[in-house]
Amino acid sequence: QLQASGGGSVQPGGSLTLSCVISGLDPYAMSWFRQAPGKEREGVACVSRSSTRSETYADSVKGRSIVSRDNAKNTMFLQMSSLKVEDTGVYYCAVGCTVVAGEIRAIGLNYWGKGTQVTVSS
Repeated sequence: QLQASGGGSVQPGGSLTLSCVISGLDPYAMSWFRQAPGKEREGVACVSRSSTRSETYADSVKGRSIVSRDNAKNTMFLQMSSLKVEDTGVYYCAVGCTVVAGEIRAIGLNYWGKGTQVTVSS
């Protein structure tokens, strides 16, 4: 199971940290996705459990977000700062990481957590 939390309402320029707790699985890589109203699900970031802790970010959040894992606590995090209105959406965590032509895709990802809502507005 995956359970995302940490969403909320913030003003533009604010920060949020999302968490995703994993139980029953020990995945090598995990991903964050988001879906805005009326839009397709978008890959945001993913992180592996390798010694180099490989990270991948969507261009839309690069430089403003940090994805990380605490393997001892079976938890993945997404620290977001300088939030923009366009960051609004439901954020989901998923097991695995698929990158195609530099984009994080949902291909082959079969385990998803329930989303957590992030609303950025003034």
